[in-house]
Amino acid sequence: MNAPTTLLLAGAGALLGLAVLAAALAVRPDLLPERRPRRDRRRTAAPRGSWATWRWPIALLAGLIIAAATRWLVVGAVVAVTIVGLPALVTTAKRSAARIDRLEAVEDWTRRLADLLRSGAGLDQALQQSAVSAPEGIAPEIDALAGRLLARWPTADALLALAGDIDDASADLVVAALLLGAERRGPGLADALAAAADSVAADVAARRAVEAERAKPRATAQAVTLITLGVVAVGSFNGEYLQPYRDPLGQLVLAALAAAFAACLWWIRGLTVTAPAPRILAGARSSEEVPS
Repeated sequence: MNAPTTLLLAGAGALLGLAVLAAALAVRPDLLPERRPRRDRRRTAAPRGSWATWRWPIALLAGLIIAAATRWLVVGAVVAVTIVGLPALVTTAKRSAARIDRLEAVEDWTRRLADLLRSGAGLDQALQQSAVSAPEGIAPEIDALAGRLLARWPTADALLALAGDIDDASADLVVAALLLGAERRGPGLADALAAAADSVAADVAARRAVEAERAKPRATAQAVTLITLGVVAVGSFNGEYLQPYRDPLGQLVLAALAAAFAACLWWIRGLTVTAPAPRILAGARSSEEVPS
């Protein structure tokens, strides 16, 4: 058995093993070792059956099939990476817009909460009532806040949990104003919330302006990527076009070119993604014991 065949079989076996492992973890995520969750980041797991859950098993299985059909291990690896990475590149703008819409929902909720306080409701009562008409973007977080208050959590602890759920620096300004109001229980909280809502609105406008400027380079990067993949797919049917890459040295060159292209795309994506601002409540700690 020659070296290229041995390498292909070894790579195919590795891809098959990874596909089986990824599928097992997708079906039974509890097999993963438990990690201590960070208090300031309460991320919800992807629902079972979603693309985020099955992307790695599908990508590895597709890579294995392509590698076995073409006898090109590099092509199978490129297909697997493309299946996983291309959606991340294409949906960057959508995720950024979703984060901005979520922050806009925080502004809307803050103004509604200020109106409830002006109507004479107490802070805890207003927080619970705000869950009835909470904006869709943060409705689960506000429902969780109301549930914690009904479960007799201290107001400060429930608010800190809300800050961790929303996980945004601008939302921390609103929660900080609520924490001060929960501590002092005096007048003026509604005005403070209105001022915080104005600050959040200014942040939303700034983020939308930045996203509008980044729309063009994102579209260019996506177009270049799709055109390149199309040319490679069409060229794969031309035997002479791929002939230089059939020997082991050609496979290494092809792998280096694919890795360089993927690295450039990831770098471009990084340039168009805004790093989250530091949160002022990221290091805050709530009580360890919560009354039942």
